[in-house]
Amino acid sequence: ADSANKHGILLEMVQVLTDLDLVISKSYISSDGGWFMDVFHVTDQLGNKLTDESLILYIQQALCANRRRGVSKELPTCLNREVRPRHVSTEHTTLEMAGTDRPGLLSEISAVLFELECHVTAALAWTHNTRAASIIYMEDGFRGGPITDPKRLAHVQEQLENVVEARHGMGERRSVRLTAPAPGQQTHTERRLHQLMYANIDYEPCQGCNGGGAAHRNNCTKTHVFIESCEEKGYSVVNVRSRDRPKLLFDTLCALTDMQYVVFHAVVSSKGAMADQEYFIRQKDGCTLDTDSERHKLTQCLIAAIERRVSHGLRLDIRTHNRMGLLSDLTRAFRENGLSISSAEIGTNGDRAVGSFYVTDASGYEANPQVIEQVKKEIGGSIVVVNKSPGWTPKTSKTPSVASISRTSSGSSIHEDKPRFSLGSLFWSQLERLSNNFSSIRS
Repeated sequence: ADSANKHGILLEMVQVLTDLDLVISKSYISSDGGWFMDVFHVTDQLGNKLTDESLILYIQQALCANRRRGVSKELPTCLNREVRPRHVSTEHTTLEMAGTDRPGLLSEISAVLFELECHVTAALAWTHNTRAASIIYMEDGFRGGPITDPKRLAHVQEQLENVVEARHGMGERRSVRLTAPAPGQQTHTERRLHQLMYANIDYEPCQGCNGGGAAHRNNCTKTHVFIESCEEKGYSVVNVRSRDRPKLLFDTLCALTDMQYVVFHAVVSSKGAMADQEYFIRQKDGCTLDTDSERHKLTQCLIAAIERRVSHGLRLDIRTHNRMGLLSDLTRAFRENGLSISSAEIGTNGDRAVGSFYVTDASGYEANPQVIEQVKKEIGGSIVVVNKSPGWTPKTSKTPSVASISRTSSGSSIHEDKPRFSLGSLFWSQLERLSNNFSSIRS
């Protein structure tokens, strides 16, 4: 195995940048034959160049630590900026839930936790393609600290399983897992959510486009995936075009890494509202994608990884007093007023709780402003209606994601037009020139 391109290291490096809420606007990645060259163009959320020397030093040390060890365990301290702990938890009891989505599910779960005297300290929930997954961090509601007693953990898990399994059909996938913190063990919340949704097979409904040609692909703002072979170099080439947004590169790499693909070269760029990604990959065992079924599944999984973070509905930013049962009160107010939660994120800091919820009405239409005002009165605190999610059109049925799949074997293809422009062609022509500016680095 190539120590300079150990499986998952690229994702770990991108994770460092995204956890700092930095925006990666362009990236050149090359790692093969025992050497590597990774270039990331990053800004802050407002598009400004990074000037904080402490932050820059933190990034340099963290990225080098990832390359040496493969997994960042003891990262340096960023003196002038707080590294958000909400993405990684090591000291709380963790609830992981995955199953079929239904109205009020998060409300029912949080109500049970409140009744069992569990204080929610942070929660993140996604829904996609009728599936739902959530990770909730909690502590003892009265004594504080993590819940570690095995009998109590078993009782809480049993009660939660009853909620999740209610109204599930036969054969439907569902899981509830409650764990106490383990020394040295870290859980990256968003990374784990991707894994839960993938295990819940939320990618299966993602279907391809039956036509339209290159012009359709260029004008469409849906997610497109085009896979072909690069026999000369011994890679499979994956082209992804989608709406640009924060953490897009992180989400794509989560899918590739979980499916045991290794990225040897890549070019990522954004222009306007759209982003283009091109990856030269092999499977972890060195093989390329040789079958239609492999290409089709990878296409579905990439679309799902990109789309599952895209929240639908009206965004509500909430800032209020932290108290036990807060999540239960919030979600009950949404449910009783006929609102459905498409995604949720909430965290606590001392006596304050801050979160964001995307909500629609029960049928997927935009929420009634009068209903929102009623919810704001019931919840109290500071609630700001931000906006609709980009590109979202309220409908009762979701428009399917779009994909383009290249087939090499006999049979009809979903899309056989080759992209007119390849980021990789530019990449290969400039790779030698770029590499001359870097020293060769070997692990």
